[in-house]
Amino acid sequence: MSTAAPDAAGLPDAPTPVSDAHAIVGKTPWQLFWGRFRQDRFALAGLGIIILLVLMAVFAPLFAALVGHGPNELFQRETTDIFGIPEGPTSSFWFGADNNGRDVFVRTIYGTRVSLMVGVLATAIAVVVGVVLGVIAGYFGGWIDTVISRITDIILSVPLLLFAIGIVAACSTSKEGCLYGTLKPGLSLVIVIISLFTWPYVTRLVRSNTLSLREREFVEASRSLGASDLRIMFKEILPNLVSPIIVYASLLIPSNILFEAYLSFLGLGVPDDTPSWGSMVSDSLQNFDVVWWLWLFPGLFLLVSVLAFNLLGDGLRDALDPRANRS
Repeated sequence: MSTAAPDAAGLPDAPTPVSDAHAIVGKTPWQLFWGRFRQDRFALAGLGIIILLVLMAVFAPLFAALVGHGPNELFQRETTDIFGIPEGPTSSFWFGADNNGRDVFVRTIYGTRVSLMVGVLATAIAVVVGVVLGVIAGYFGGWIDTVISRITDIILSVPLLLFAIGIVAACSTSKEGCLYGTLKPGLSLVIVIISLFTWPYVTRLVRSNTLSLREREFVEASRSLGASDLRIMFKEILPNLVSPIIVYASLLIPSNILFEAYLSFLGLGVPDDTPSWGSMVSDSLQNFDVVWWLWLFPGLFLLVSVLAFNLLGDGLRDALDPRANRS
């Protein structure tokens, strides 16, 4: 910091102006977030893996064209020995073939589509339902809060996997599905089932934060200015909940991916002609000690995708919360 030197008359000179190079520059919330997020190498690695998985899912037909095999194309004569056991990885079948002679590499790439679609769409539905109900319950309180909270408690008390298996099995007995054809067997049924059992977690998170936010001064100021309840909930309170919602959604996606893998492993997920990592691992149970490639590669993709989303979620939590402790 510069000091003023006295002149001949004994009076101090005007202070030297601060250099523009040392001037304080304001940062936007996005700049602050990105500055903290890019310091987390594991989160950046998770983001890179997720981007790679998305590109693989989008360009899955190009990978299939590269090797010249379709996801349901049969090559039993070329890939099985005299005992009918499929052969392992070769130059033509990079990840080997399954018991039906289908290319494991191509099916694994196509399985990325199913996992990401279920994880993202089921999470999006659960977040929308959970946010709306959570904000309403936390803002109004009273009997509205009681009804929503008790419904949430009932769903959370249900044995998740067991109940999901029962619904999927009941709706998969015929092509018409359940509820007069509303829920048909396939990918849409899996997404609806997963969303049905995950929105209560989002509701609890949003409700608890709304209970504290509704007592803040900015809410009282909006109410005194005549703002409606709808505007206060979704224009004043909801923007302050974006950070925890984003963090929780990023951690909910890998859970939903695993949920779909569980159902597919039990044969209750997507149809057999739709490649899924869980169903591919399930197919290897007949001779898993021999056809190790049939469970290894889908299992690795499942492990890496879940790990990537978890790393990204941890990084988002630290970056969006300036008070988070970092080592």
